Amino acid sequence: MELRGKRVLLCNCEASMPLDADRLVAACQANGASGKSLVNSQLCRAQLGNFQDAVASGAPVLVACTQEAPLFAEVAAESDPQARVSFVNIRERAGWSDAAGTATPKIAALIAEAALDIEPTPAMELISQGVCLVYGKGEQAIEAARQLSEHLDVTLLLESDDEALPPPVTDSPIFKGRIVAAKGHLGAFGVTVNDHAAANPSSRARLEFEAPRDNVFSECDLILDLSGGTPLFPAPETRDGYQRPDPGDPLAVQKAVMALSEMVGEYDKPQYIAFNADICAHGRSRKTGCIRCLDLCPTSAITSAGDHVAIDPLVCAGCGSCASVCPTGAATYQLPGGDSLFDRLRTLLGAYAKAGGEGAVLLLHDERHGGEMISIMARLGRGLPDRVLPFAVNEVTQVGIDFFAAAFAYGAAQVAILVGADKQGRLEGLAAQIGLAESVMDGLGYGGGRIHLLDQPDPTAVEAALYGLDAREAAPAGQFLALGGKRSRVMLALRHLHAESAAKPDHLMLAPGAPFGAVEIDTAGCTLCLACVSACPTAALHDDPERPLVAFSEEACVQCGLCKNTCPESVISLVPRLNFTEAARGAQILNESEPFNCIRCGTAFGVKQSIERIAEQLAGKHYMFAEQEQIDRIKMCEDCRISVQFERGDNPFAGKDRPRMHTTDDDLREREIEEARAKLLKERAEEAGKNGEG
Repeated sequence: MELRGKRVLLCNCEASMPLDADRLVAACQANGASGKSLVNSQLCRAQLGNFQDAVASGAPVLVACTQEAPLFAEVAAESDPQARVSFVNIRERAGWSDAAGTATPKIAALIAEAALDIEPTPAMELISQGVCLVYGKGEQAIEAARQLSEHLDVTLLLESDDEALPPPVTDSPIFKGRIVAAKGHLGAFGVTVNDHAAANPSSRARLEFEAPRDNVFSECDLILDLSGGTPLFPAPETRDGYQRPDPGDPLAVQKAVMALSEMVGEYDKPQYIAFNADICAHGRSRKTGCIRCLDLCPTSAITSAGDHVAIDPLVCAGCGSCASVCPTGAATYQLPGGDSLFDRLRTLLGAYAKAGGEGAVLLLHDERHGGEMISIMARLGRGLPDRVLPFAVNEVTQVGIDFFAAAFAYGAAQVAILVGADKQGRLEGLAAQIGLAESVMDGLGYGGGRIHLLDQPDPTAVEAALYGLDAREAAPAGQFLALGGKRSRVMLALRHLHAESAAKPDHLMLAPGAPFGAVEIDTAGCTLCLACVSACPTAALHDDPERPLVAFSEEACVQCGLCKNTCPESVISLVPRLNFTEAARGAQILNESEPFNCIRCGTAFGVKQSIERIAEQLAGKHYMFAEQEQIDRIKMCEDCRISVQFERGDNPFAGKDRPRMHTTDDDLREREIEEARAKLLKERAEEAGKNGEG
C-alpha cells in the first residue's frame, strides 16, 4: 500500500493486534492510499525480507512499528545508506486495546498523519569544552569532583570552609566561596562568587584557604550544584548543562555525575521560538501593553527590550508558554517547523472521519510523560478507547486558542490533555487558553466542558477518565488550510465554527484580558491627536492622510491596551468580545472632524476641535497668551505664524542694520578720491604761493 508516495508496511505483532487487512486498506484508501497491503505478523523477524524489498524499491518507507525502529534503521542503512524510513506506533496507541476491534478508523488516521512530511525545526550549535564547576560541601563535593576530573576539566568550589579532609592528590583546583549570581547556558555559564579563596597546598588536618575576595567572576561550560540550597537558575531542571541533584540522594548524585561526564562536544539545540519584533505588542513610546510572555516564562529567557521583548534562544527551554498566549503571533513555536502542527491536526481528524470514525477525542500529550502513560495503559490495562486519537507534541503548554479552535473546527468533539508532574505550577498560560476556548464554544452553542486536563499520576485513573468521557457531537469538519499567522488561523477556525453553529450570535462577550475585542472612544473628549494610531502594534487603529479621523479594524485588535495607556485625554476603553459580523473585517470610523483653516491664509491644518480646545485652554491663563493677537497665532498655519511674528515691530530677534559690504573696488575707488583730493590741494597751494598769498 502506498500513501503520499510512501510504502506502508503493516504488522500485527505476532497476531497480538486484531488487524483486519481489508477494512484497514479500505479506510486508508478513503484517505488517498492506493494498492493493497499485506499484514505481516513478524516483520522484524521472519518477514524482514518484506522490509528489505520495500527499501530496495527506492521509495520512502513507513513502518507501522516503533519498538523495532533501531533494527529497521540498521537494516535499511546496510541496504541503502540514503534510505528514507519513518515509523508510526499503532500498537500501544490503538491495537493493544480492549477496543482494538473497532479501532480501524483510528489506525487509518494515525497512518495518514505519519505519512506527512514534517518541516524541520531550526537549530543552534552549543559547544562544551568540558570545563566543569562543582559546587557543594565537604567530602561529597570532593568525591564528585574527583570522579568528574577523569573526564572533564574540573574546578571545585566548596560552599564553606568546613572540616573536610584535604585530598591526598589534588585532582582539580579547590576553592571556597558562595555563588551570589549566575547566568548563561550550556557552554557559556558565568558565576559571581563572594568570599572566594584558594585552598592552601599545605593544608594538613583540614582545608585551609588564602585571604578571601568578593565579586570574583568565573566562566565554565557545565555546573554540578550539590549545595542543596536555592537553585542558581529559575526552572533549574530545564537548564541544559546544569545538574542540581538532591545531595541527600546518592543515586541522584551519581546520575548527575554520569550525565555531565559525557557532555563534551557540539550539541544542536532547537530554536524553539521564532520571534517577530515588528508585531510584538509589549510597548510603544515608553508605554507598556502586553506582558503575557514575561509573566509566564519559567526560565527568564524573555526580557523587556523597550517597544518589544527579547527572547534568548540559548536559555529558552521550549515550554512554548509564550507562543501559547502571544496575542499577535509575534512568538511562534517551531517544533515542528512551519504549519506542520496544523497539517497534522487536519490530516489526523480528517482521516478519522473519512474512515468512518465519530466523536473524536484528541488526546494531547508529550512523549516523556504522555507517551509512557499511554504505553503503560496499553500493556497493563485496557488501552486507549477507539475514539481517542493520541496527538504528540513537544510540550502540551505550547498550544493556544488557535490550536483549540482548529481542533474543534477540524472535527474534534473533545480535547483531553495529559499533564505530568513536571508541568504542575506552570499551567497558568494553558489554563487561560482553555478558559477562552471553552467560553467561545459555549457562547457559540456547542456547550462547554469539551477540554479536559488529565493530571492523575496513576495510569489506571487516566484510563478510567478517558473511558468515562461522555460522547459529544462534533461540529461539521472544515477543510480550510490553517495558513498565515496566528490571528489568521484562529479567525479561520472561529468563523467556520460560527457558520456551523445553530446560534450564530453576532457578538460574544469575553472576559477582560481576552485577545479579541473592540476599542471605544469618547468622542466628546477626543482631540484626534492620533497618539493611539502610532501606538497600535497591529494597525487595528489607523488614520487617513486626507482628513482627521481614527478608524478601527476590530479583527486585528488584540486588546493589548497600548492605545488606552497612550491616550493623553484618557478617552479610550477596551471591550473584550468576538465580533462575527462583516463590520469586524472592515474599517469603522470611531471619530472624525473637519480640519481647521488658517485664519490668515485659509490653509487647512490640524484638527478643528483640537485647535479650538487649545486656544480655549490657553486664553488668558498664560502670559504668552494674554492678548487676542497671541491667541490668534495659535489659529494660524506654521508659515503664517512666522510671518506675523517677524512683521511685528517688537521683534525680539531684531538687531542693528546690517553693515554695507566693503570690497576691493571700494578701496581702490577711495584711494583714487584721496589721491585726487591731495593733488588738488597741492595745486591750490602752489598757485597761492605764486600770487604772494603764502
